[in-house]
Amino acid sequence: MDIKRVKDYIYWLYYQYLLITCSYVLEPWERSMFHTITVTVFAMVVYTAYVFVPIHIRLAFQFFSQIFGGQPESTV
Repeated sequence: MDIKRVKDYIYWLYYQYLLITCSYVLEPWERSMFHTITVTVFAMVVYTAYVFVPIHIRLAFQFFSQIFGGQPESTV
């Protein structure tokens, strides 16, 4: 791929992001605060999903396997 085309595509994606969030009308310091908060919230959502979703999937699997006739686990 041509480096210039990749660079232009990334700029285009960033411009689309600015248009969708309407942050192109913000002042530079407001835009940086908005981006900081957005990235922080997104990182917390990804971390929470990474930590808690597998636990909930395992618990749901155990619950449904007991309902539909799975072998009970040994208590020994």
